Amino acid sequence: MARTPTPRERPTVQVLAPLALLAVAAMWGSSFPLTKVVLDEVPTPDLLVVRFALATLVTAALLHRSVRALPAPALRRGVALGLLYGVAQLTQTWGVETTPASVSGFITGLYVVLTPLCAAVLLRTRIDARVWLATGLATVGLAFLALGDGLRLGGGESLTLLSALIYALHIVALSAWSRPQHALGLSVVQLGMTALVSLPVALPGGIAVPHSTGAWLALVYMALASGALAMVVQSWAQAYLAPSRAAIIMSSEPLWATVFAVSFFDEPLTGRIVAGGAAMLVAMLMVELRPRGRAPDPRPEDTPLGRD
Repeated sequence: MARTPTPRERPTVQVLAPLALLAVAAMWGSSFPLTKVVLDEVPTPDLLVVRFALATLVTAALLHRSVRALPAPALRRGVALGLLYGVAQLTQTWGVETTPASVSGFITGLYVVLTPLCAAVLLRTRIDARVWLATGLATVGLAFLALGDGLRLGGGESLTLLSALIYALHIVALSAWSRPQHALGLSVVQLGMTALVSLPVALPGGIAVPHSTGAWLALVYMALASGALAMVVQSWAQAYLAPSRAAIIMSSEPLWATVFAVSFFDEPLTGRIVAGGAAMLVAMLMVELRPRGRAPDPRPEDTPLGRD
């Protein structure tokens, strides 16, 4: 069972956990345009192997005692979480190859709507009409962003949407399984599994590395900041937050992705992106904001998925 904060700790945790996830969202958002820089020199599977192998080596060197202290059930759950996260990273990075960074960021943000839907199935929480309305509104936003001038969903957008679903599953499982005392070790296991997921895809052609200083700097940042640090912070913060609340905080990721893409990489900010992004953001807020007097979400560890 996750440790419930004491009355003295509760105000600090209630402030720090959401702020920590907001920082994670900013780091994730900044990685979208940087991914395109590295992908100009390195194939997708190679990027993920090198990025997460580096993240694993650094965190394992610093947190090896936390890994050794993991009980067997937590270790197995870390492996499962890492598999989910690795597949999500692989499909998302493939998708961003043919999708503008700002659009990819907004589509990935659809996990904020998919998360409560997955939680309803896995954690047996009730879905109210407001969530269904938010899902429809997010779908409209997705159409603005991804369909373009035709009535079809491109390959890159489809892969990114698939990654959003897998991220939603990861968020739900992490909220149910993460414990504050296991968060550090759990994050190392997830990073290692993410590297292993991409390794079989990268090995046949040999693992390539960047050849320019700029791409190497971007890769190191993605490994240490939006990879290692983000995973450690997320694993700790989600031990205290319900899945829907965690998802809505991290849904600011698309905003950060757009800010970085438009400000530093000269991507156009079109009316369609603004309209679609606004619809998705409203949907995200609808999922999280609840009427006054409504009971809060149950803690993940009190649900069937979260019980040891």
